[in-house]
Amino acid sequence: MMLPLPTGEFQAYLFDCDGTIVDSMPQHYTAWRETLDEWDCPFPEALFYAWAGRPTADIVITLNEEHGLRMPVETVVARREARFQQLLPTTTGIPGVLHHIDDAHGRIPFAVVSGSTREAVTASLDAIGILDRFDVLVCAGDYTRPKPDPEPFLRAAELLGVPPQSCLVFEDADLGIEAATAAGMAAVRVPQPRQG
Repeated sequence: MMLPLPTGEFQAYLFDCDGTIVDSMPQHYTAWRETLDEWDCPFPEALFYAWAGRPTADIVITLNEEHGLRMPVETVVARREARFQQLLPTTTGIPGVLHHIDDAHGRIPFAVVSGSTREAVTASLDAIGILDRFDVLVCAGDYTRPKPDPEPFLRAAELLGVPPQSCLVFEDADLGIEAATAAGMAAVRVPQPRQG
């Protein structure tokens, strides 16, 4: 499926990673479920998708608050990350987005802007063989306010040296679309292959 792009002359493409470049949301959800089961913490799939784009540690903190749990945040993040890494070989790229990456690579710079850790992002991109296509990675820990705040996208534009209004964002999550809009950037919504 070819994703239609908005009209305009864009000087950079900014991509979310999970669910946008890499069809990894099912693997992420499996990693969450297997990890949270250790603490009998519910995490319905609909909520997982609603919270797409949030940093992992923020999700654990919120789940603790909502369920009166005391899950150790760093431990849960590390175990979820390890489980996700084990599942990575089963991921694939999202064809409509890969087409635009192939088409524009070498003409304009690319950045990945993700709520995932740098380790998860690099492993995901490496798993589908395109890590070397990206000039900049902005991941959890590289900003203070996550999506839907515009800070992550504005940081990527700054690192690429491109004005925000000249960036085009590829996103699958509502939080990411909100963040791109708040940053003054045009956005393309990437449909989830397996959702709903």
